[in-house]
Amino acid sequence: MAYLITAAHPDDAAILGPLHLRNWLDNYLDTDAGVGEAWIREHRGSSATAEGVAQWGEFIEKAHRNPAPHFCRVVRSGTEIVGYLCGHEEDAESITLGPMYLLDHAQGHGLGGAMMAEFLTWAGPARIRLGVADCNERAIGFYRRHGFEIAGEPYLWRGRLPTLPMTREAPSTADCRLPVVVGQADERQHGPVLLG
Repeated sequence: MAYLITAAHPDDAAILGPLHLRNWLDNYLDTDAGVGEAWIREHRGSSATAEGVAQWGEFIEKAHRNPAPHFCRVVRSGTEIVGYLCGHEEDAESITLGPMYLLDHAQGHGLGGAMMAEFLTWAGPARIRLGVADCNERAIGFYRRHGFEIAGEPYLWRGRLPTLPMTREAPSTADCRLPVVVGQADERQHGPVLLG
């Protein structure tokens, strides 16, 4: 099966909104913390509504008009979107990564690493921050493999979800080598990335 990593298009918003909610339902349930489906729908369900889809569309439009501070890539398998990775510049020296998600059947093909390589190239020498649910050990391991470290004490997102802050510090000038991924291309220069 072939997968294509490409910039999101505004009409992808109708899929990304509900997919974002699915991401939360698949990865953030934590009964020990009281984070159940009802709580997730209360705090993230709006992404699947008309208003949430419109917000996704606005973000994608911003990324098209001004890609320097906005990043949004999707993974396509034929006509299906099976994953996404977004981020944005907070200030001249800091980037926020998130959200990032791949459907289960799209995992294990190197897509997460390929998306991360594109994101790190886009971010350049900036410091990158993210928050990850402390129950999501697979995601924590993935981020660690890409140079992120836990950066502080866990906090409760929206007063309930235990979350770890993670940071990837700006590389020193001696470490500014970009990661190499076989088959990887910079879409801005060479077109979309095809893996399969």
